[in-house]
Amino acid sequence: MIVDIDQHSGFCFGVVSAIQRAEEELQNGETLYCLGDIVHNSAEVERLSKRGLRVISHEEFAKLSDCKVLIRAHGEPPETYAIAKKQNITLIDATCPIVLKLQQRIRDGYQDMQKAGGQILIYGKPGHAEVVGLEGQTECNAIIIDEESDLQNIDFSKPIRLYSQTTKSREGYEKLQENIRKKLSENADFIVFNTICGQVANRAKQLTDFCQNHQLILFISSKNSSNGQYLFDLCKRANPNTHFISDVSELQSEWFKTIDTVGICGATSTPMWLMEDVAKQISTCF
Repeated sequence: MIVDIDQHSGFCFGVVSAIQRAEEELQNGETLYCLGDIVHNSAEVERLSKRGLRVISHEEFAKLSDCKVLIRAHGEPPETYAIAKKQNITLIDATCPIVLKLQQRIRDGYQDMQKAGGQILIYGKPGHAEVVGLEGQTECNAIIIDEESDLQNIDFSKPIRLYSQTTKSREGYEKLQENIRKKLSENADFIVFNTICGQVANRAKQLTDFCQNHQLILFISSKNSSNGQYLFDLCKRANPNTHFISDVSELQSEWFKTIDTVGICGATSTPMWLMEDVAKQISTCF
């Protein structure tokens, strides 16, 4: 049986950088807190926890002082920085550069829309770490659009600036734009910004080709990764014989009967070592 790992899968550069920053700090032996899971993958979170990284909530963060806290790649709203300054918390800011740029663009757009009486729309998952940080740039006045029913929250008579969470699908973003334009007048003040991360968007064709070249596909990701769900759906469309797993414990022997080629891939939050563990288990046991 041939077992092939997709070399384009695994951590995006933003996550790689955040984990490197965490590991560098942990080498010093000091206590390091992380505001939320450093990546949406339970296996990687557990690995770093064993090295001393302590994951905390925003409620716990607000009670800290005189310590170090890592801001993960997803970014944070302005309120987090204000609390850190007030309570003498040293921030290790590992916000992805692409997310930082998007935060600035939304902040600038919000200032413009305040003057024009307009609205900021963010295509994203409510409550997602990145979206919370983006929404914070608008003093939490942005309208979050995740489903078509959310369009009812928009005033189509006012100017609109539309942005997207960096890990959303390009297809979904284009569909949203189309639905909004259907409700606008011909001369409406509507501007769309291309803010989806290219490392996510450009994977669609490559991953489709990879899936079509194998009889069985194992997509590895934590269930709480929005990027993982999007990429899994893409894999499933390309190859119906695709299974979503989180680790080796979810492998089932019946999947491998009469199978000659297995492709292993994952989300931008899936560590390469985890995909390699799955490949080793298949080669050894099946």
